[in-house]
Amino acid sequence: MKTNYLYFLLIFLSIIWGSSFILIKKSLLVFSDYEVALLRMVIAWLILIPITFKKFFSLKKKIILPILVVAFLGNAFPAFLFAKAQTQINSSTVGILNSLVPIFTILIGFLFKNKTSTKQLLGVLIGFVGAVLLFAGDVNLGLLNSYSLLIILASIFYAINLNTIKSFLKKTSAVEIAGYAFFIIGPISTFLLLFSDFFDKMNNHSGAYEAFFYVFILGAFGTSFAIIIFNYLIIKTSAIFTSSVTYLIPIIALTWGFIDGEIINENHIFSLLIIILGVYLTNK
Repeated sequence: MKTNYLYFLLIFLSIIWGSSFILIKKSLLVFSDYEVALLRMVIAWLILIPITFKKFFSLKKKIILPILVVAFLGNAFPAFLFAKAQTQINSSTVGILNSLVPIFTILIGFLFKNKTSTKQLLGVLIGFVGAVLLFAGDVNLGLLNSYSLLIILASIFYAINLNTIKSFLKKTSAVEIAGYAFFIIGPISTFLLLFSDFFDKMNNHSGAYEAFFYVFILGAFGTSFAIIIFNYLIIKTSAIFTSSVTYLIPIIALTWGFIDGEIINENHIFSLLIIILGVYLTNK
């Protein structure tokens, strides 16, 4: 029963993050990628303040460095890297490059002395093959440019974040980890937002309030709520199993496409089955 619950959380997390692409797309109709990245962090911070405000001032010194890693490498830097990269490369390419996270998690895990079973390694490789096959007909290798390196760098940051939480923060609650991290990057994001065109757009752009609503949902659910689930999964399972969410996210994106009228073929179904097998093995 407990294992089923963890799989449910992983799927639920993939639904949240897989649906975030739509929210980002609608937000970018008004705001720049820079503004969307800042806004989602500010909103996440404001939501988490009531939960961790008092606890922040009793933060133990021994976890300050790991929390800084989570704040910047696990949240702030990837938000900007993904936003910048997606202005120059398509979503399919991003999907494949983002699927490198579990592989980087294993490689970096050796530095953290985190053990990887043969089944987990096999699951990661199978899942990656499934992700590549899923996008095989959509990816143009000519689109792999310097911006692709930003996604790869973000994937490495995510892998470091996963191993950091598993190795140094497993005795800290998932909510506290998220709260501490955003208590650091939230004020910085707010300061940077003051020097953007956000307020001017809110006053003068006819679609600003609608776009802000999408960013609010993105920050509230796609960031703060999702990060708490993400942290919880790392603590309760393994960094490798949790990183496999990057294999499930494309499935959700594909489902949204089907709802929107896009065609799903036999290759998609076959690829999805391979991904599901890979994810299953990562928790063995």
